[in-house]
Amino acid sequence: MHIVIMGCGRVGSSIAHSLEDQGHSVAIIDQDPEAFRKLRSGFKGTKVTGVGFDRDVLTEAGIQRADAFAAVSSGDNSNVIAARVARESFGVQRVVARIYDPRRASVYQRLGIPTVATVAWTADQMLRRLIPEGAESLWRDPTGAVVLAEVAYSDDWLGEKIYDLEQAAHTRIAFIARLGEAVIPGPSLVLQEGDVVHVIAEEADLSKVASVFGSREPGKAGH
Repeated sequence: MHIVIMGCGRVGSSIAHSLEDQGHSVAIIDQDPEAFRKLRSGFKGTKVTGVGFDRDVLTEAGIQRADAFAAVSSGDNSNVIAARVARESFGVQRVVARIYDPRRASVYQRLGIPTVATVAWTADQMLRRLIPEGAESLWRDPTGAVVLAEVAYSDDWLGEKIYDLEQAAHTRIAFIARLGEAVIPGPSLVLQEGDVVHVIAEEADLSKVASVFGSREPGKAGH
């Protein structure tokens, strides 16, 4: 595969090295030629100095034959603009943009641009592991109507069948993360301590699902 990366900071250079180690062809773009110092001396990929959403710069980086594009510069707007140019002007299907403001994520998702946030995202993930509650959207379709979300649950559900939990909340559990592995639940799978539940649902129903998951009374059937 040929992958084009915009931004040669710590993240961009790390991605470039990892991809090259896996045998992929890599081109990396940065406005500051000094940024390429972060690349190891043996880096064999293409280094292009310029603005990552400029068509000529992208062409020089081989965007026309690229299988994927990653925008990881320090500017949210630049990253999303570059990702949109790569997808809409050059037809690159696999694009992702790094963002610093996770509040913009839903907007970018509606544009069909997958995003990865930084500090705020990490802090939120840490807090959810310390004090799990409610639901957190992990993915949404381009319209924003359907979401894949991690939903916290009451300990009172432990030992009950996943099917009963689905029936009670009128939702579909896409998979369970158990001991580091993803498990697609069958009709007899039982919820165990430490399981992380991922639900696929309409966004409008997510708060109701979270309420059912988090408020089951002991001894009640899951229907």
